[in-house]
Amino acid sequence: MPDLFLEIREHDEDGGSVPTPPLCEDEALQVLTESEITASKLIPWGSNYTFAVALERPNGREHLAIYKPRSGEAPLYDFPDGTLYLRETAAYLVSKRLSWDFVPATVVRDGPHGVGSLQIYVEPMPESHESTNNFWQGCQIEIERLVVFDHLVNNADRKLGHCLRDRSGKIWGIDHGLTFNQYPKVRTVLWQFTGERISKPILRDLEQFRQSEPEIRVDLAPYLATPELDALIARTERLLEMKQHPVLNPRRNIPYGWW
Repeated sequence: MPDLFLEIREHDEDGGSVPTPPLCEDEALQVLTESEITASKLIPWGSNYTFAVALERPNGREHLAIYKPRSGEAPLYDFPDGTLYLRETAAYLVSKRLSWDFVPATVVRDGPHGVGSLQIYVEPMPESHESTNNFWQGCQIEIERLVVFDHLVNNADRKLGHCLRDRSGKIWGIDHGLTFNQYPKVRTVLWQFTGERISKPILRDLEQFRQSEPEIRVDLAPYLATPELDALIARTERLLEMKQHPVLNPRRNIPYGWW
């Protein structure tokens, strides 16, 4: 993990160092849109350029965020060039519209390397490889929501490293650049629900989501092409019609480098 994650701390009155307290969503959005980017460090993994950045607020407090510039995106044969940062933001908006709120606050803004997505950093709970595996193989409804979300947004890259719990135990999903393709692309490591009935509370949320289609199209129009929006609505309708988790194929639905 880059040193930047470890260095930025809010100092208490005695000059000690304590973690910066978590932000509510509205405050996180304000920090992302209004703060100055004062430091940037490349995260040395992944096929696209990703940076840990420090955001300094007018009151002097600093927060961490993840910055993914359009200029750092590697060309892909199955996604339009220069659109992954937009998909990161669209995934956040869909999570928010569903009231599931497990995608950290994300915006589009200019940074040191041009326009890109900027997502508030969530400090993960310290976990061992074994405890991480055990938790994410469970069948809690919070995990089921994330699984349904991946089918809804057509997530082609749900690796275990893209699932985390913060220090309070709340679950989060990150890295949503490979989403919203109009053609089926789901690849995931979360297989425990395949073919099972979708829980009723989740179906109710999906129905409310479908009923807000006009608002969804307005929200997502700056980030997705019309065929991709049409496909999102079609996937919603199919999940509601089937009322079960799609059956996955081990030859097609496991992400490369699944950890």
